Amino acid sequence: MPIQNNRGSMPPPEDLQDLAAEVYARLLSVFGEPTWRCPLPPLDELVSTILSQNTNDTNRDRAFDALREHMPTWEAVRDADPEDVIAAIRVAGLANQKGPRIQAILQAITQERGNLDLDFLHELPAEQAYDWLLKFKGVGPKTASIVLQFSLNKPAFPVDTHIHRISGRLGLRPAKMNAETAHKHLASLFHPDTYYTAHLNIIRLGREVCKAQKPQCDRCPLQDLCPYFQEIKGSSSLK
Repeated sequence: MPIQNNRGSMPPPEDLQDLAAEVYARLLSVFGEPTWRCPLPPLDELVSTILSQNTNDTNRDRAFDALREHMPTWEAVRDADPEDVIAAIRVAGLANQKGPRIQAILQAITQERGNLDLDFLHELPAEQAYDWLLKFKGVGPKTASIVLQFSLNKPAFPVDTHIHRISGRLGLRPAKMNAETAHKHLASLFHPDTYYTAHLNIIRLGREVCKAQKPQCDRCPLQDLCPYFQEIKGSSSLK
């Protein structure tokens, strides 16, 4: 059943949870159970996620592979000449920012832990692991959530640009809520058991259908749930 939503106000939480459950179920029926790449160790996932900022998956992976080829251990990356790290990851873009950020995080982890082994995070409750990761400059809610969900197998709901856009169009979040705040808000709406599948399938919807520019609403399985579509449909009928 569609949820009527005036975009200027939010339905009660239980209605939003029902909407989230319906979004999850419909996308599962359309896209199926998604498959992510093989899980990376937590430090690898952390660095990979930093490299992924403002670029695509292909360039992220090329930069990650180049970095490991030139510096086969994280200790080597930590201690390398900054210009060498920047050169290795240049394909990911913003290398002048990402290189020093990665090295600074590796240095900070070493200072606190005495080594670069993050396997201890597996033993921590999800909230403690999340908070520990957020201590490092350059690690925000999205990066921490990705490490939890895809490396540590702990419940977290990462919000990327696609999920932020689609959740706004569907009325799952307040229109002016930023992506950082949306992590905990959306996590409270979806059931933890659905985080993995919902996250990946909403991203797929964003890449293939609900695009930032020229969304293909005629192909969307969520039309009757979507206030954004109803607005477009209403505007078109007035022309």
